[in-house]
Amino acid sequence: MRISEFLKLDIQFHNPQSAIRNNREEVIMGKADIGPPNFQEMLPEVIKKNYGNWKYHEILKPGVMRHVAESGDELYTVRAGSPRLVSVDFIRDICDIADQYCDGHLRFTSRYNIEFMTPNEKNVKPIIEAVKKIGLPVGGTGNAISNIVHTQGWAHCHSAATDSSPIVKALMDELYGYFTSMKLPGKLRVSLACCINMCGAIHCSDLAIVGVHTKVPKVDHEKVGAICEIPTTIGSCPTGAIRRHPDKEVKSVVIREDLCMYCGNCFTVCPAMPLADAEGDGVAIYAGGKVSNARKPPMFSHLIVPYLPNNPPRWPEVVDIIKRIVGIYAKKAHKYERMGEWIERIGWEQFFKLTEIPFAEQHIDDYTYARETWRTTTQFKW
Repeated sequence: MRISEFLKLDIQFHNPQSAIRNNREEVIMGKADIGPPNFQEMLPEVIKKNYGNWKYHEILKPGVMRHVAESGDELYTVRAGSPRLVSVDFIRDICDIADQYCDGHLRFTSRYNIEFMTPNEKNVKPIIEAVKKIGLPVGGTGNAISNIVHTQGWAHCHSAATDSSPIVKALMDELYGYFTSMKLPGKLRVSLACCINMCGAIHCSDLAIVGVHTKVPKVDHEKVGAICEIPTTIGSCPTGAIRRHPDKEVKSVVIREDLCMYCGNCFTVCPAMPLADAEGDGVAIYAGGKVSNARKPPMFSHLIVPYLPNNPPRWPEVVDIIKRIVGIYAKKAHKYERMGEWIERIGWEQFFKLTEIPFAEQHIDDYTYARETWRTTTQFKW
C-alpha cells in the first residue's frame, strides 16, 4: 500500500463524516464500500502482469526470495521480522522504504513478517540496509523459525492468563540466530495464545505457549447485584457452572468449580467476576502440531508442560525450555522433518527423555474419544 493511500485511510478514520461523503460519491461512480477492497488493485505491476503464471521461486539467502515468471520477469522479495504491536511512526518508516524501493508496495504475512517486493535486483541490498537501519532482522524463510504469532496479552485482553509481547521478545532474543539463518532441519512455527480460548491458533504449531488459569472467577457479590444481569451471566457459561446464589436474599451467583473451564466468558458480560489471578495464572507448552500436508497429514499439537509460573518481565522458565527443545530438535531431526514428525519417529518417551521434561498425570489423554489415540498394544516403545 502506498503511503498516500495509508494516510487517506488514516484521515477517513479520524474524519468519518468526510469518509461517508467520499463513500457516497464512490457508490454513485460505481464503487461500493461493502466488504474489503479488491486485493488485485493493490498488487505490484509485475505481479498483475504475471498473475497465475509464475514458473518457480528460490531462496537466494535467508530472507531474500526470487520469483521467476513464465514471461521471464523476475520479482525479488525481502522478508523482515516485525513486532505485532507497532506505532504509526513505525508504519510510516516501513512505508517510506516501500515508497523508495518498491514503488509503494509491501505486504504483511500471516505471521506479521513484512515483505518488500521489487522487480529490480539492484534494490535488494538497499532494502536490506534500510530495514536493518530501523532495527528489523531479515530472515524467516526456508528451514528457519518465522515470526511468533501471538495474541493481545495484558495490553488489551480481559481474559489473558499470561502476557504475549514480552514472552515473544524474550524468546526471540534467544532464537534470533534461527531466524536469520536456515540451519534448522525444517520449518519451525511457534505460536502463543494468552488463554485456552486459543485466539492465537496454537492448535497446529510446532511449538506453542498457552496461558492457563487455575482458579475459578472471583465473585464480588455486592458488585454482581449492582452491575450484572443475573440471567445473562448464568446463560454466558457454556458448561453450566454458574448458578443462582442459594440465598434468595442475595442477588448474585455461585460457581461450581468442577464444571468451570476458565474460559472467562462470564467476565465478558459481568465485570464483577474477574478471572485473572496473580498466583494461579501461568503458562502451558504444547508441541508437535503442523498445518502442512507434506510427508505427513496435518497434526494437532500435544501438551508437554502442564504449568509454568508467570515470571515477568523475561519469563526465564518458558524461554529455557523452548530454547532447549529447539536446540535438541536442531541436532537430532532429519532434514525437512518437522517437529511433530521428528517426535513421532523417535517416540514420545524418547522426546521426554531427551528434553528432560518430567511426565505428569496431565499428559494422559482423558478426552471422551481418547481411546482412538491410545496405544492398544503390549509394546511401550514405538
